[in-house]
Formats: sequence, C-alpha cells, structure tokens
Amino acid sequence: MSSAPRTRLLVGGRIYSSSAPDATAMAVTDGHVVWVGQDRPGRALHPDAEIVDLDGLFVAPGFVDTHMHVTAQGLTVTDRNPLAVDLADLGSCAELLRRVAEFAATHDDAVIWGQGWDETTWPDGAPTTAALDAAAPGRAVYLARVDAHSAVASTALRRAVQATGLDGYHPERPLTAAAHHAVRAAAHAALTPQQRAAARAAALDDAAAHGIVAVHECGGPDIFGVDDFTELLALDHPVQVRGYWGQAVTTEGQARAVLADTGAHALGGDLFVDGAFGSRTAWVSEPYLDAPGCCGRTYLDVEAIAAHLRACTVAGVQAGFHVIGDAATAAVIAAIEQVAADLGGPAVASCGHRLEHVESVTAAQAQVLARYGILASMQPGFDAAWGGPSGMYAQRLGAERAAVLNDFAAIAATGTSLAFGSDAPVTAPRPWAMLRAAVHHRTEGSGISPRAAFAAATRGAWRAGGVRDGLAGTLEPGAPASYALWEAGELVISAPKDGVQRWSTDPRSRVAPLPDLSPGTADPVLVRSVHRGRVVYER
Repeated sequence: MSSAPRTRLLVGGRIYSSSAPDATAMAVTDGHVVWVGQDRPGRALHPDAEIVDLDGLFVAPGFVDTHMHVTAQGLTVTDRNPLAVDLADLGSCAELLRRVAEFAATHDDAVIWGQGWDETTWPDGAPTTAALDAAAPGRAVYLARVDAHSAVASTALRRAVQATGLDGYHPERPLTAAAHHAVRAAAHAALTPQQRAAARAAALDDAAAHGIVAVHECGGPDIFGVDDFTELLALDHPVQVRGYWGQAVTTEGQARAVLADTGAHALGGDLFVDGAFGSRTAWVSEPYLDAPGCCGRTYLDVEAIAAHLRACTVAGVQAGFHVIGDAATAAVIAAIEQVAADLGGPAVASCGHRLEHVESVTAAQAQVLARYGILASMQPGFDAAWGGPSGMYAQRLGAERAAVLNDFAAIAATGTSLAFGSDAPVTAPRPWAMLRAAVHHRTEGSGISPRAAFAAATRGAWRAGGVRDGLAGTLEPGAPASYALWEAGELVISAPKDGVQRWSTDPRSRVAPLPDLSPGTADPVLVRSVHRGRVVYER
C-alpha cells in the first residue's frame, strides 16, 4: 500500500534563497524543496510535516567540487589514511628528505608515495635522484610536485619502467611529460586495491566533512588509469561522483566507444593541451622568465583539439580540455571557432563543453567562450597559493604576465559561466577558503562578489556537470534537496563596488546574505548535509 509523501519542515534557521532572501523555513518532500518562507506560514501550510528546529543555523545549497582526483587526494589525507609521506608545508629539500627517510623506516609498501612539494621558496632547490636514493636506499619512491605535472622518482622506480630516453627525462632532475607519466603509472600500479579503496573513502569522507555533496573526478589514461576510474564510479558513497575521462577521440563512434568502455559521463577533464606553470610545462607564447628558451609543453595542437571537439559535439557528448598557458588557450579558441564554423554555434553550445583551469584567458577569448556556451571550470585556490607580485606565477612569468592570470571578474563579465573546484590534491577541497580566494584576488579588480563566487561553487558547478534545469544548486521550490546546515556568525551582503553594494543591500534587490568572507574571518562549521534525501555528513 502506498502512503502520502513525507514532508520535513526546517524552521528557525536562515535559508539562502534568492526567491525568499529573508526565509527562516524550508519544506522538503521526497528529496525536493517544495517551499521556502517564514516559520508561521510554513507550519500552517504543512501541518503534518516533521518539524526540524534549526536554532539559527545557516542553510545553503551543498557545494560541488568541479575538478578533483579522488584517489590521489585520498593518499594525501594523512590524518585519516597514512598511505603516503606528508609533504605539506615543507621549508626545504632537506626537510623533505628527512620525512622520506622517516616514512621509509616505518613503511614497507611497494612504493613510497608523496604529493605536494613546492621548491619555489626553498633555499636548496628541488630534490635530486641521488638524494632520494640516499634517503630511501633501494626503494621505489614517487614524489609528485604540487601541480602534479612533474615528479622526482628514485632509481628503482625509474629502472622499473625504463624511463631513460622518454620525453621529459633527466637523470637527476624532476621528470616531466612522457617520462613522468611512465613512472606515475608504475607508482599507481604498485598500490594495492585495498590501498586505493581506502584512499577513495578518505578523500570522499574528507570532502563530505566540508560541505561538498558532489565531485567531478577528472581521470584519464595518464592520471590513475581506467581500473581506478571505474572502481570509483562504482563506489556507493553519499558524495555523488561525476566522471570525466581525458582521452582524445577523432570520430563520433570512437567517442561513444570510449564512454561505453570507461563508464565516463563525459570526455574531458584533464585532457591535456599543456601542463602547469610550476613545472614550466604550461604552453606559453613567450619563454619563461626563469627558463629562457622554454615555452612549456604541447600535448594537443589545434587540429587534434578540433577533432576531439567535433567528434564529441556530433555525438552530443560534453567535451573538455586542460588548458593553462596563453598559447594553449589560443589553440583551444582557434579550435572552437573552427568547429563552430563547421557545425554551427548552436550545435557546439548545446553540449555545454568546458575548459579546466583556463588561467590565461583574455576578455576577447572569454567572449568566444560565452558565445559558444563553453564553461570555465577554475580553481581560485591557485591564485591564493601562487598569485601576487612575488608568488610563483611572477617568478615563472614576471609580475606583468602573472597579474592577468585567473581573472574571474573579466571572464564573468562576458557572460561565461564559472564553475569552481580545487583540483585536489593540488589545492585542498575547502569551499569557504576557495570562495574567499575568489573574492579577494591578489590582483586588484580580478575578484568577484561573494554571491557570484558562491554561485560558481553551487549552481554553476551543477551546470558544468550537465544539469541545466536552473534549479540544481539552489534552494528554490522544485530544486533537489541538496543542502548543508552551518553554524555561522553574522550574515552579510557585500559587493566589490560601492554602487553595487548599495543596490545589493536594498531590500528590493532581494539579495540573500552570506557568511562574512573578509580576510581572517572564521569559516562556518558544518553540522549536517543532505544530498537528494540522503545524509552525506552529520557532526
């Protein structure tokens, strides 16, 4: 026998809803928001509902991280899962080598794994192969740089894959390109299924504990391999996973076959056009300031980019590319315009293709993205970590070129849809810190409002994941009930310009307030989160 749908009425809170910015109550039925408003009308309209007293908690849509490498992130969650050596917050190469030696003395795993070292400010530079061998004699060691586009590897690991002679090989310095991909694949293969499973659980549990209800896994042949990817997509976890597979195709049939073989939802994510600034593998039009003659790496040219984009568009499949340097961006823009000329702009726009990172886009290029419905999946944590006049970007490119990177304001001004993520383990999946970084960009004028940043981490993130109903990522009637309850202080309305600020605080603007994202303010504390009726996290 059937029964009437069960309704839960949340009262006494502060609900983030543009349709009712002063709402204190929200009704949820069968995993969907059905009403938002004030407590008294809510009780009258839903007399049989289960009442949940929020006691002043802030209720907002759950966060979505649009770019993550789940297993790799799980290996770095050392407080939950000591599978890897902790390389965070190191001040020198000597300190890194001490940590490796200590880890090697207490772990007998087939491979010693590490992620996150950054030599930019070290007085003794990056580790060498000889130094790594001395720290862990005879052991297979793989230590990825923070951007994951280069790594140091011990002699034992190098010999196992015969890396000598591969593109990006050097006997002592960090490996890049094909040499790096080879040793990374060998390091991955040395992890047991149990270690991979533990890492995945640790990463998703950690994301859930910070208000994230869904993540986009960016896998590929040169990331963690197809076995790890399919295992992750088959995992039953309250955090929803959407899978992106970074493998280039040239025909509609090939696109469909790759989707069928991998179980991926789309063919993009980390489909590399180039590398990263920190490893000097991002494809730039002028040489790196600190490496004259070096313009980075090119993995896909305009024709290869266009072929993949065309095949996916004809198949009706969302495509995407990893693009960071200005030359890489120019190549992608040329390919987009070429495919749009062949198939028509509406055909391209209908797929919601996306670019990952897209750090070096100009306003004119962003207008092309907007014209063809290309979404920008970006990481505000990059600017927080490496921006500014003395940061890594400035060291690699010079202050002038560095100052125009990750210009969220200019991109958003063209109408290009923004979606935010962490690229974990490159930066930690900490949504409130991410929003703060987007608002307080290190270059004046490049930041966006808290409201726009919050939208990019919720509504925009769902749109980047192919959900275009206009409701996902909101708390409007009809939206999926994906929300988080937070202990938060005073809620405020802020905007980057005085005129906008005055309009935003006018009650007629119907702008809902958010927690204060000023520098130095404390993050809200998560109490509970729910995704489509399923509890994701409970304190």
